[in-house]
Amino acid sequence: MTAVGWAQISIYFLLVLAVTKPLGAYMFRVFEGNRQPLPAVLGRLERFLYRLCGVDPAREQPWTLYAFSVLAFSLFGFLVTYAIERAQHWLPLNPQKLGPVEPALAFNTAASFTTNTNWQAYSPETTMSYLAQMAGLAWHNFTSAAVGLAVALALARGFTRKVGSTGVNTIGSFWVDLVRATVYVLLPICVVYALFLVSQGVLQNLAPYREVVTLEGAKQVLAMGPVASQEAIKMLGINGGGFFNANSAHPFENPTPLTNFVQMLSMFAIPAGLTYTYGRMARDQRQGWALFSGMAALSIAGVLCVYAAEARGNPALRGLSRLEQTAGNLEGKETRFGLAASALFATVTTDASCGAVNSMHDSFTPLGGLVALVNMQLGEVIFGGVGAGLYGILMFVLLTVFIAGLMVGRTPEYLGKKIEAREMKLAMLYVLIFPLLILGFSAWAAVAPYGTSSIANAGPHSLSEILYAFSSGAGNNGSAFAGLNANTRFWNLALGFDMLAGRFLMMVPVLAIAGSMVSKKVVPAGPGTFPTNGALFAALLVAVIVIVGALTFFPALSLGPLVEHFAARAGRLF
Repeated sequence: MTAVGWAQISIYFLLVLAVTKPLGAYMFRVFEGNRQPLPAVLGRLERFLYRLCGVDPAREQPWTLYAFSVLAFSLFGFLVTYAIERAQHWLPLNPQKLGPVEPALAFNTAASFTTNTNWQAYSPETTMSYLAQMAGLAWHNFTSAAVGLAVALALARGFTRKVGSTGVNTIGSFWVDLVRATVYVLLPICVVYALFLVSQGVLQNLAPYREVVTLEGAKQVLAMGPVASQEAIKMLGINGGGFFNANSAHPFENPTPLTNFVQMLSMFAIPAGLTYTYGRMARDQRQGWALFSGMAALSIAGVLCVYAAEARGNPALRGLSRLEQTAGNLEGKETRFGLAASALFATVTTDASCGAVNSMHDSFTPLGGLVALVNMQLGEVIFGGVGAGLYGILMFVLLTVFIAGLMVGRTPEYLGKKIEAREMKLAMLYVLIFPLLILGFSAWAAVAPYGTSSIANAGPHSLSEILYAFSSGAGNNGSAFAGLNANTRFWNLALGFDMLAGRFLMMVPVLAIAGSMVSKKVVPAGPGTFPTNGALFAALLVAVIVIVGALTFFPALSLGPLVEHFAARAGRLF
C-alpha cells in the first residue's frame, strides 16, 4: 500500500463528492422542475418523442399502470434484442459474417441487457455483429438505465409528495421519466464522454477486422468496431458489458490511466447525484446527504479491505522460495493501472452494480474476492445501479425506520408518513427475494451434474464461483469470477431467469410501496419522532444493511472465500 495508491483513492472519493451536488441539482430540474434545460434543442426532441409515441406528458399514472408500463416496455425490448441476435446473419453491419446466436445464449443475453446486468457468457468480438452490438445491446444500455432511474423517481415521489398535490394519487408518468432520462441525462453526457474516449485512443469505426503481423512474425486479428459510443453508456449507465471479452482491461476500451479514472468516476456519478436529487424532492437536503453518507461509508470500507488484501499478496504463495510479493498480488491485473486502481475499480464496479472489470476478479485473493461478493449481496445499495441504488437503499431506510420505531416504542414514520403493515410486508418481500434467488440457484447448481460440470476449480473456490455468478445475476451486476463455463444450456437459462427475477420481482414491490406511500397524509414531526437526516440515522442504516447481509449470506460465504483464505494461510491448496 503506497502513498500514490492512497492519493488515487482519496482523490476519487473527493471528486465523487464534488459531482454529487451539480449533477443532482441538474437531474432535479430535469424530472421535477417546471422548465427543463436547453428547451430549444433537447425540448424539441422530447416533444417529438412524445408525439411519436402518442404520450400525453401531462397525464400521470397510478403505481399499477406505472408498473405495467415498466414491464411492457422491458418485455418489448427483450423480444427485439432476442430477434436481432437470432437474425444477425441476415442483417447489415456484419462484416465478419457472424452467424445467429444460439437460442439459450440469445435468451440469456437479451435478459442480461434488458435487466441492466450485461452478463456476457460469450466473447463479444466473435459472437455479436456491429448491428447487434449497437441496435440490440448499446440501445438497451440506454433504456435499461432509464427504466431504473424512472422507478427510483417514482418511489421518491411516493415518499415526498403530499396527498392531493397532483389532484390524484399518482407517482408520475413512466413514459415521461423514460424519455427525459434518455434525452436530458444519458444522451448528452454520453456524446461528450464518447468524444473524450476517442481522443484517448478508444476505437470508433465500422471497419472490418484487421490482420496484423506481430513482432514475432505471427499473424493476429485485431477486432474493430463502434467501441467508444458503447463504452460511454456502458460506464455512465452502469451496464458493464464490454465490446471486447477483456472488457475494461482491453486497451481499445480503456487505453490510459486517465480513461480508467474517468470510467470509475462515471460509475458513481448518477447514483451519487440521485441522493442529492432525492434531498431536493424531500425539501430537506440532509435526507439526501444521510443516504450519501451511508453509501460512501460502505464503499470506502470495501476499498480499504480489497486494497489491504491485495497489497499483502496471495496467502497461498507465501513462504515459497524465489517468489517475492512485495508489489502485492498482481495476478490478473493490468500493470499499467497498478494495484490501487485495480482494487478501487473492482470495489466501485461491484458497489455500483456495473460489472465492468479492469482486472480478473477470479485472481483476487480470497478476502479481496469476498469484498466483491459482499458488495453485491448487500442488495445493490452501495450507490448501486442507475436508480436501483436509490430505491434499494430506500427499502433499507424503511426497515431502519421500523426498527427505530420499535426501539422508541411508537409507530415508525418517514418524512412525516406512517410506515404500516402493508409497507413492511412489501419491504420484506423485496429483501427476501434477493437471497432466495442467490442461495436457491446456487444450491441447485452446486449439486446438479450439469451445473458442476462447468466448474474449472476444486474446493471452496468452486462454491465462490457459483455464488458469485448468481449474486452477479440477481444483483444485476454482470461481472464474474470466470472460473466456470457459463455458456451452457443450464447456466444460460438459470442465469437468465436469475437476472429477470432479480430485476422485475424487486421493482414491483418498490412501485407498490410508492403507490401506498403517496396516498398517506403527512403528520407533523413530534418530540418522539426519530430524525432520519443525521449521522445517527446514517450509522443505524449502515448497521441494518450489514446485519441483514451477514445473517443472510455469512453461512454460504464461510464455506467459500473464508474457508479458502484460512486454508491458504495454512498452506493447503485444493
